[in-house]
Amino acid sequence: MKTLTKYGLLLSVALLLLLSCSQAQEPIKEQSSSAPITDKPLHDKKILIVYLSRTNNTKAVAQIIHKEIGGDLVPIELTTAYPVDYQSAVDQVARENQGGYLPPLKTEIENIKQYDIIFVGFPTWGMQLPPPIKSFLSQNDLSGKTIVPFNTNGGYGIGSSFETLRQLCANSTVLTGYSTTGGKEKEGLFWVMKGAKEEQVKADIKKWLATIKLDN
Repeated sequence: MKTLTKYGLLLSVALLLLLSCSQAQEPIKEQSSSAPITDKPLHDKKILIVYLSRTNNTKAVAQIIHKEIGGDLVPIELTTAYPVDYQSAVDQVARENQGGYLPPLKTEIENIKQYDIIFVGFPTWGMQLPPPIKSFLSQNDLSGKTIVPFNTNGGYGIGSSFETLRQLCANSTVLTGYSTTGGKEKEGLFWVMKGAKEEQVKADIKKWLATIKLDN
């Protein structure tokens, strides 16, 4: 009987010690320095999507992105619009690029400092970044922000546009951009974001956003 009592007491002490150790370890686990530090989720970030569009194809891409991730969608408009005639517009853009002229914008973003991520969309003009986009990037301080370029072009690619954007956003984090073939105004082909082309662009944008980790 004494032996059983002794064993009972020893067992009780052992259980108390085990329980005490288990409780003492819990807060240490919660405060472990090896726990991952995660950035705030995308839905907690303020997103702005701005775009320049002449034939509405870049606008269509901007709207697809907006549907995927939300945010504020704003077109970039000029104080004085470019000529409707294609060749006249091409000649004006060439002169502006050559002289470094930055056309004044009608668009003003109220409190742009509030945004964490800014998507910037534009067509390729003369294999360069369009002057109105240069105006936008030059007149707004985007330091510390994440910039995401997207582009449509007539089949000749982005030219130097993405590189120029990086140079103008030297104090920002510029992510990998997206580009797709849009209208070919010179050939009289304007609106192309419809049917199979639109569906393909939607699928491509989903993959791109996932690649740069900006998908919801």
